Amino acid sequence: MDYGKLFDSLKGGAVGTLFPAREPAMNGAHFDGRIEKRLPTSVPVYLASLDEPRSRERTVTENVSPHGARVVSQRFWQSGEESLITPLRGEFPRVGRVIYCLPKTVDRFCLGVEFPDRTVKWGEHSSD
Repeated sequence: MDYGKLFDSLKGGAVGTLFPAREPAMNGAHFDGRIEKRLPTSVPVYLASLDEPRSRERTVTENVSPHGARVVSQRFWQSGEESLITPLRGEFPRVGRVIYCLPKTVDRFCLGVEFPDRTVKWGEHSSD
């Protein structure tokens, strides 16, 4: 499929203004769809599926925001799967929804988890 032609055919149509990915959209600034800034913070956590909360793994975050985190896992997760993330210090367990899961190495995955209902205070738990 020629996405350039598709984009050109949709410009100015009933769908409104379209901006190609990674194209300047707001006063020359790039917008990646995130409202909150992510901080590269390694926080030790327990990660478990809500379906099997007793089979948890001890792991770390790669980056965090008040409503989400990128977490390393030993297994593949489905988008939409519910997870239980418990920082080893201070915070209570949080239920999150997996937004994406990408391979990191042969036996590790990175998953993006969203916490839509509550804010997590990651800064108090940083190991940096």
